[in-house]
Amino acid sequence: MFLQYPWQVIPDEIIKPLQDAARAGNSSLYVNGIDPGFANDLLPMALAGTCESIEQIRCMEIVDYATYDSAVVMFDVMGFGKPMDQIPMLLQPGVLSLAWGSVVRQLAAGLGISLDGVEEMYVREPAPEAFNIASGHIPKGSAAALRFEVLGLVDGVPAVVLEHVTRLRADLCPEWPQPAQPGGSYRIEISGEPCYAMDICLSSRHGDHNHAGLVATAMRIVNAIPAVVAAEPGIRTTLDLPLITGEGRYAAA
Repeated sequence: MFLQYPWQVIPDEIIKPLQDAARAGNSSLYVNGIDPGFANDLLPMALAGTCESIEQIRCMEIVDYATYDSAVVMFDVMGFGKPMDQIPMLLQPGVLSLAWGSVVRQLAAGLGISLDGVEEMYVREPAPEAFNIASGHIPKGSAAALRFEVLGLVDGVPAVVLEHVTRLRADLCPEWPQPAQPGGSYRIEISGEPCYAMDICLSSRHGDHNHAGLVATAMRIVNAIPAVVAAEPGIRTTLDLPLITGEGRYAAA
């Protein structure tokens, strides 16, 4: 995910061989999707382009993951269903900043600002009773809700923020931000002049919000192929690709 915008996220000695190989092979590399992806690069930057001033950009995923069917991701990586004192891979120090640092770094680059640093924070809440999800069983008292932030700081103040609010049941942590539709949504908040709050609600004729998100993730990449092929060799980002319009995707219902 960090290759969405790798600069200052991973070491230059890792980036340089990729850039060199791409140029030698006349190839372009573009990593994107929905999150990291268009929900926190294309859309917030489009809104920011209409602002007179900007104090903060916050990009949020607020989603119920109960139907996400991957035991490895849900239990091993994210730590759901595990004891609260067991820290999963995702929440080990530095992992959130590695996984989503590309979001705050690219937004900062789009705004033309330099970040003093990137910080991360999280909070988890236990299951009030045992229940089942698509990936398996959630014991009572085990991790069942997660909220985390990756913050890009300027003069010690968060200027760009990536936030996830992840529940395994809609009634968990009602005091946390709520989605704009049942199941989940993405939200962009800009504090400035003017201020914005935009909710992105995904749905599908072939599944729930999670299915819709997977389709959107894939099609963001597929639809970008012509622009990526036409781009200069190297690592390409949303900042330097043209607008991807979905040309050729119209089909009458």
